[in-house]
Amino acid sequence: MDAAGYDLIGDVHGCSHTLERLLRKMGYRKLRGVYRHPRRKAIFLGDIVDRGPRIREALHLVKEMVDAGQALMIMGNHEYNALCYCTPSRAESNQFLRAHNARHERIIRETLAQFALYPREWEAFLQWFMELPLFLEFDHFRVVHACWDESLIREFARQYPSHCMDADFLHQSAQAGSFAYLVADRLMRGTSMHLPNGSFMVSKDGFHRRVFRTSFWKENPQTYGDIVFQPDPLPEDIAAMPLTSAERKQLLYYGPEQRPLFIGHYWREGLPAPITANIACLDYSAVKYGKLVAYRMGNEARLHQSKFIWSEVRRPELLSQAYIGPV
Repeated sequence: MDAAGYDLIGDVHGCSHTLERLLRKMGYRKLRGVYRHPRRKAIFLGDIVDRGPRIREALHLVKEMVDAGQALMIMGNHEYNALCYCTPSRAESNQFLRAHNARHERIIRETLAQFALYPREWEAFLQWFMELPLFLEFDHFRVVHACWDESLIREFARQYPSHCMDADFLHQSAQAGSFAYLVADRLMRGTSMHLPNGSFMVSKDGFHRRVFRTSFWKENPQTYGDIVFQPDPLPEDIAAMPLTSAERKQLLYYGPEQRPLFIGHYWREGLPAPITANIACLDYSAVKYGKLVAYRMGNEARLHQSKFIWSEVRRPELLSQAYIGPV
């Protein structure tokens, strides 16, 4: 199927009712228990789990579409984090690849609570996460959760032709500085930079941060403010500070000559639109009562605002019914 047949969908985070509305809005109908379109398929950009009210329901909906050949999905950082949180370390007894501290527990709490009565089902989903590719690449466009790093992707694809991690890669990715760590961190969390002079900022979600997310499409950035890409703005004095030549060299650059790229991850707000003529972020903070956003890809080489479609997340999206599915 060519590019004209794909609808790319941003971070769901358990908002399954909104996802169903969005699919129906795009002409998908539930047939034989699976959402289908007569001419198109969906591509999910990862982060189906965590935070939202119907994580289990959303996972079943998406996986059933994938299993039926009606959708593709890449791994998001929340699926990756869930794998690490639930995988015992080989190096340290009674430890896991992702520490069971208060911050990490807070993020995965809703997911684990909604699967508390379905442990075998959760194990099956964890096994499925291991089958998710870290990126997709077509002749006409590319898909990755957070950041396209050409050199890392080419080397990862050489070592892992399926574009999926295996158990050894997963364990190695927990070792800071390893190749696996760099791939997982860059592709699923994006690029970042330390705040200058050891300073920190308090984000809207209450976390103290010493790093900030950076863009990877600015051709000639001069200041910290030119490259920041996250919901929380930098303090004004830091935003105005010039970047050093060393800092500029460490920045990635996805130029306008590259094929269209779709990402999620970044909690955008406002009216959905391309970031550049060839980059679109489809995460518009659905689980924070924002929008669940899709892009209806055609044959265009440059992205258009008119191709975005979305459903507003209704306040509140309550658990009016518990999901009863396969156990």
